[in-house]
Amino acid sequence: MELVQKYFPYLSDKQIDQLSSLKELYAYWNAYVNIISKKTFSDFYQKHVLFCLGIAKVFSFFTGSRVMDLGTGGGFPGIPLSIVFPQAEFILVDSISKKIKVVEKIIKSLHLKNAHAICIRAEKLENRFDFFVSRAVAKTSKIHNWIKNKYRYKSNSKIQNGSLYLKGGELSKELKEFPHAIQYPLYDFFQEPFFITKKVIWISNL
Repeated sequence: MELVQKYFPYLSDKQIDQLSSLKELYAYWNAYVNIISKKTFSDFYQKHVLFCLGIAKVFSFFTGSRVMDLGTGGGFPGIPLSIVFPQAEFILVDSISKKIKVVEKIIKSLHLKNAHAICIRAEKLENRFDFFVSRAVAKTSKIHNWIKNKYRYKSNSKIQNGSLYLKGGELSKELKEFPHAIQYPLYDFFQEPFFITKKVIWISNL
């Protein structure tokens, strides 16, 4: 947790308490449902929490914005982001019910009023959103087909609606059909070697 505070020194006491509770909560639920790889659990705050909060280094969700976490799995990046952006609403979506049940328990334990978990395939959800976030769920083109008709018609902000993806490795081929995509290398913000190949990809819905 010290690593998170190093890069996010402005967090409130409540946010620090919520983020500090995550590892214990996930350790408990991971014993029942495998939602986080045991290989990465020892680096929980670096590989899961801080990685997801990389989005917060390049983007701020405005008050009242509605954000879908597509393929949330165990609640990433939606849960860390909902803690850091309490003014936005996060809908955490996944088609695997046992994972969503765990996410619901964690949301309840953290008393998060702005996060909600739904067991459904993203393309079947009829709600509309300002933004989409996702952590390496599928190829960008596939995700785009799932969400292209799910943006709100009018935004509550001057910020253009769009999607933010947490990715790693070489992405030039994957992003070839998205020439306006912007890549933000996370190593520009986080000094740990883990982040050398990690990026946040921003794609406007225009």
